[in-house]
Amino acid sequence: MTTTATRAPANSTFLSRLSTALYVRPWLLTALLFALPLLYMVVIYLGSLAGMLVNSFYRLDDFSGKIVRELTVKNYLALLQPANLSIILRTASMAAAVTIACALLAFPLAYYMARYAPPRTKGFFYLAVLLPLWSSYIVRVYAWKLILAREGIIAWLANQIGATWLLERVLAAPIIGGPSLSVSFLGMFIAFVYVWLPYMVLPIQAALEKVPRSYLEASADLGAPPAATFRNVILPLSFPGVVAGSIFTFSLTLGDFVVPQVLGNSAFFIGQAVLAYQGTSGNVPLAAAMTVVPLVIMVVYLLIAKRLGAFEAL
Repeated sequence: MTTTATRAPANSTFLSRLSTALYVRPWLLTALLFALPLLYMVVIYLGSLAGMLVNSFYRLDDFSGKIVRELTVKNYLALLQPANLSIILRTASMAAAVTIACALLAFPLAYYMARYAPPRTKGFFYLAVLLPLWSSYIVRVYAWKLILAREGIIAWLANQIGATWLLERVLAAPIIGGPSLSVSFLGMFIAFVYVWLPYMVLPIQAALEKVPRSYLEASADLGAPPAATFRNVILPLSFPGVVAGSIFTFSLTLGDFVVPQVLGNSAFFIGQAVLAYQGTSGNVPLAAAMTVVPLVIMVVYLLIAKRLGAFEAL
């Protein structure tokens, strides 16, 4: 009984001192709260990136097939070869095209949601935009493979309305016996736009919500027509939201592997090239160097986005 009685005050005294120390030093409480997430970020995330970067400077011995841990820029010089350059340019071009298409499709919808939609209609639009995200990403991609197939609904509809010639011109081949949209760059583009469109709608809608109505009223009072108000007031103030959305669509397209694998043809994208170098060829250093490419592209893109004020809309 005596030992238990003496331990209770000691524990309460320790807890009291600890709570007092945390109250007097709020930075200490903040450090304790962020210690585990920071440890995870440094060790797991940044550590793996650092390991990948170091591996990109190693080389693969052509005779033994083993990794030689000697620093060299051989892998980065290999990325300048025409085959690898075409992979990088093809991926970046697709990411840019998807980003532009998502912005053009998302802006009118986001503008209507922010300016004209009543609360119930706005809730419906939110549900319509977010609902596809509740289903599996793989399921959505394979659904588009079925939709775009030679026997899919698009080819059937084109045949019903007599527009088969249009699909044949797009594919540069006959529908029967030729390639289909499910194995084409156009099919990948359609699937990418569908999959990443919600990530463009929401940042633009949030940016448009922040535009004060008094600015629009002042522009109208000064005699500006609606087109001038949109061009000189709405678009500049909502542009950070467009750039913020483009960060998601561009980066996700740049690093995606599933859509090119499911809907693509023999022309590789960066994700497929990394898998081929690492899995088929066993050339881990070259795969690491190829993985550094989208990271560098995104760092440059983020620096430009920061200059444009995109982070204020996130």
